[in-house]
Amino acid sequence: MQQTSPDTLQKKIYDVAADEFEALNRCIVAELQSDVGMVDEIVQYIVKAGGKQLRPLLVLLSANCCGYQGDAHIKLAAVIEFLHTATLLHDDVVDVSDMRRGRETANARWGNAPAVLVGDFMYTRSFQLVVQLGNLRVMEILGQASNLLAEGEVMQLARARDISTTEEQYFEVIRRKTGALFEASSQTAAVLAGATPDQEKALRAFGGYLGAAYQLADDVLDYDGDDEQMGKSLGEDLAEGKPTLPLIYTMKMGSQDDVKLVENAIRDGNYKDLQQIVEAANRSGGLDYTRKKAIEQSTRAIECLKLFADSPYKTAMKDLAEFSVSRVY
Repeated sequence: MQQTSPDTLQKKIYDVAADEFEALNRCIVAELQSDVGMVDEIVQYIVKAGGKQLRPLLVLLSANCCGYQGDAHIKLAAVIEFLHTATLLHDDVVDVSDMRRGRETANARWGNAPAVLVGDFMYTRSFQLVVQLGNLRVMEILGQASNLLAEGEVMQLARARDISTTEEQYFEVIRRKTGALFEASSQTAAVLAGATPDQEKALRAFGGYLGAAYQLADDVLDYDGDDEQMGKSLGEDLAEGKPTLPLIYTMKMGSQDDVKLVENAIRDGNYKDLQQIVEAANRSGGLDYTRKKAIEQSTRAIECLKLFADSPYKTAMKDLAEFSVSRVY
């Protein structure tokens, strides 16, 4: 049977919640307006850059999977998107990135200080919005997720250029840095929808596995992707000295020469030998191993949906888990 292409799969997923996505985008535009000129200019630039918006999509699908009737999940999805975008603005400053989604980053265009401050604006606007939902449990989950995410970023920074990083330490970083907000997206939607405790637990787990699968696939694409499709340069993780799983596995299983090559590249943040690093990761099985782990996480995510009745939304969530590992951007 012919496998559905990532582009077709993505369209199929988004079509399920097309009307709600239109409402979400209207909400985003309305809630991000500012009478401070530079804030408004940078925010509009970021919004127009687009993006996959997977986390707010997860909110919409999860709420509907629980049979939610209402429109508060639109505002919750906007909260999640604001939190995520704020972290991207801050990440780009920390990582000294100059390209995202095929365009200049805000810090490259306006400087570090405006980028950080607009990131703060989006953080604070997200919590203004979540207060309007009037759900203390949702606020608690988002507060915890934001804290875990910040810790994950610090953990990743502390591990930069550290060739002793283990696979277990890597997974703990991505559990916090990426998984926490995915978990919060699906779990808060379940809470808002009045799901049962078992359903809430299942959706939280779904988000965590989905986030891990997505990050693992991202770490493969950083060495085996297409920079034009991805909208950023390949090898950025290596340039920042990040020991991601493809490299951790290569250092564990590769030949002496390959291990030395990777270790030196991580220590130096050197991606001039990127092609040689990719070849070493392929020889050692590092890229294949990481792909396998991504598929494992995606499969576990799908298993979490057994509690839910069949519906277009459940199908879309299964497709989302598949898309997370089959995508090429």
